[in-house]
Amino acid sequence: MNAHSRTLLTVICESALEKRLLADLEALGAPGWTISDARGRGHRGVRSAGWDTEGNIRLEIICNRELAERIAEHLQVRYYDHFAMVCYLAQVEVLRGEKF
Repeated sequence: MNAHSRTLLTVICESALEKRLLADLEALGAPGWTISDARGRGHRGVRSAGWDTEGNIRLEIICNRELAERIAEHLQVRYYDHFAMVCYLAQVEVLRGEKF
């Protein structure tokens, strides 16, 4: 088994941003992503998934470190001041490195 080191960028944010984020990811060259619904509580209160524009999404991108940092920086500059958003990076090992 050959594992390859990549970076996982996880973004948790308001679901109302989904279309804008997908356009940003396309423009920034993300190789792919996974989106799922998310619920929780944080600095801006409780976020339920009861309404499309009220809930949160969890966006995950696996790519090289440089791209992950570039995407995270773009999101921080463009969205952090006006939207509920958290980004974090983690090193992961993938088995099909050519996909990422």
